[in-house]
Amino acid sequence: MKRAYVFPGQGSQFPGMGKTHFDKSAFAKKLFERANEVLGFRISDIMFNGSEDDLKQTKVTQPAVFLHSVIAFKSIEDEKTDMVAGHSLGEFSALVANGVLSFEDALQLVYIRAGAMQKACDTSPSTMAAVLGLEDEKVEAICAEVQKESGEIVVPANYNCPGQLVISGSLKGIQIACERLKAAGAKKALVLPVNGAFHSPFMEPAKEELEAAIEKTTFYNPTCSVYQNVVARAVVNKDEIKKNLIDQLTGAVLWTQTIRSMIADGATHFTEVGPGKVLQGLILKIHKGTEVEGVN
Repeated sequence: MKRAYVFPGQGSQFPGMGKTHFDKSAFAKKLFERANEVLGFRISDIMFNGSEDDLKQTKVTQPAVFLHSVIAFKSIEDEKTDMVAGHSLGEFSALVANGVLSFEDALQLVYIRAGAMQKACDTSPSTMAAVLGLEDEKVEAICAEVQKESGEIVVPANYNCPGQLVISGSLKGIQIACERLKAAGAKKALVLPVNGAFHSPFMEPAKEELEAAIEKTTFYNPTCSVYQNVVARAVVNKDEIKKNLIDQLTGAVLWTQTIRSMIADGATHFTEVGPGKVLQGLILKIHKGTEVEGVN
């Protein structure tokens, strides 16, 4: 029996997030104040008292979700884990949980990543769409066709669970792809309310900025395997972890494949740590009957 801890990404934020931990734990209070110092603004005030719109700002969302997740993990009495993984942004929380990154360094990288992604979004208008009810291979083939025929960028971005794949690309490319995906039998091909094409070539400028920051950051040997988004397998070499973390900005999140890989390697119990319950739902769709729980 192996226990796996998984950490959510952007989209799981909510007004008031983290306040329960702040109120009941002196240690959590200390980490929130440390985060305020590192970031140079009081993110705790925005998390506790801000509106949904306040929390939707990428420069706030990403550090807020990271902070909530790490504090929730630190609140677990027995933090011992056999394997970790995080969905997109959640990979940074996972790397704190397995000792690869310090809390401060990871928070700094998350903030740099958020700012770099926002800049990339502002520079090149692009978007994402959720595709439901179609095989991954069919979605991949249609994306490739649209790119070849129109010259527009359209790529698979998030393999969330069987029958749920998010694609990223140019505004025109996503529009064409959605029309074709519906015609091919997708239950839905819905453009998402995001301001950029995450996990696509549109994030190349952000990748370069994040890489420069990562190269200046100390990475430690992990206490357990991390199953990284872009390779969907166990990684223990800190240099490989670093490379995969950089590649993640323009590469697809292979979440379906990651969970299957963790189960194949013996994971029997998954704990989602952080705001929301999204990953628990996805895991049950990937492998019915898996034991899942959440620590919010």
